[in-house]
Amino acid sequence: MTDLTQVTLKNGLKVLLKEIHTAPLISHWLWYRVGSKDEPTGKTGISHWVEHMQFKGTPQFPASVLDKAIAREGGQWNAFTFMDWTTYYETMPADKIDLALRLEADRMANSIFDLEEVESERTVIIAEREGSENEPLSLLGEAIQHAAFRIHPYHHEVIGDMADLRTITRDDLYNHYRSYYVPNNAVLAVAGDFETKKMLARIKELFEPIKAGPTPPRLKRPEPEPVGEIRLTVEGPEETAYLQVSYRAPGASDPDFYPLAVLDSLLAGPSNLNMFGGGGVSNKTSRLYRALIDKGLAVSVHGGSSATIDPFLYTFVITAHPEKTPEIALAALDAEIKRIQDEPPSAEDVARAIKQARAMFAFGTENITNQAFWLAYAEMFADYSWFTSYLARLAAVTPAEVQRAAQTYLRTKNRIVGIYLPVDGGGDE
Repeated sequence: MTDLTQVTLKNGLKVLLKEIHTAPLISHWLWYRVGSKDEPTGKTGISHWVEHMQFKGTPQFPASVLDKAIAREGGQWNAFTFMDWTTYYETMPADKIDLALRLEADRMANSIFDLEEVESERTVIIAEREGSENEPLSLLGEAIQHAAFRIHPYHHEVIGDMADLRTITRDDLYNHYRSYYVPNNAVLAVAGDFETKKMLARIKELFEPIKAGPTPPRLKRPEPEPVGEIRLTVEGPEETAYLQVSYRAPGASDPDFYPLAVLDSLLAGPSNLNMFGGGGVSNKTSRLYRALIDKGLAVSVHGGSSATIDPFLYTFVITAHPEKTPEIALAALDAEIKRIQDEPPSAEDVARAIKQARAMFAFGTENITNQAFWLAYAEMFADYSWFTSYLARLAAVTPAEVQRAAQTYLRTKNRIVGIYLPVDGGGDE
């Protein structure tokens, strides 16, 4: 697109700039190509923990002033760790964005990792982990992820395993930071009310003095082909039974990602690929809603996948009806999948599914923060052209391609079926 400027600095930092003069705001995102996929056994959760430590200060920006500084200037900020990446963002009034630029340049190189702060954060993260262990869908999802990936490092949750959270050291954290938080492993994206020439000059002034590092290490452990369906049961608190069915699915750069997105919209309602914002589109016209909710077989149904580098999972999550078993919901799910596998959906149904998926995508791109998000998010698994061509690629999907996607990926052999059964609530009914 003509309004996008792409530059790679001398130290390898990729910079993407997009002027948007609709409001006096600027959103700045800094992405690092590091996530839970880069963690060996014994260090799971370390990327997420490093993200936490990046809010604990540098000599120039002590932790006690960081939040106050952003809030005082009318800004908002946050950070997120995923399987393939870690990102930090600030959305500020346009005339205050220099604070965000200085902050991110500083903590790319100068975070302290104070030992007391490390231990304090260990307590916080362990409590977060313990909290997830009381959530039925977290327990079920983790069990399925472990079963789906025995070899590939997608097998563990972003937060990490409790055994590792108890033993990771300050030096482990700092070495991880120094290995991956280097400019040649990062992408910086800025969108909003600025002049490109001035913004690029300031970015070069702040970031280019930071030295490039060695190419960060990567774990190359491809998952072998599945040998058959896996079924598992998780028991725990609560009164509700859940069903999760996860199919191994291609990464975001695979051409099949697009027909699968349309299939998702048709079956369960469209997914929001922007996990940080955007509106919603009802799934009440989806086939699974009509087959499960309208017929009283389940309370809710949702589907979706994530844009990942390597093949991951396309998942259905169903809340069982209190008077029905999860197995009944599974049979209805299988019947709807078989229906598409046996007969391609009508052109009208596919057109509606595409329209809904396109609307969901548009909701997730409408403000300046989301525009800046998409500049570099697509760089994590493809490049910015993936974003700019996404709607056109969706619109080109045919009914035959939707059927082929269902036949190829929604096979019994290709899935993990998990049921969560409550054990201490709901009585004997």
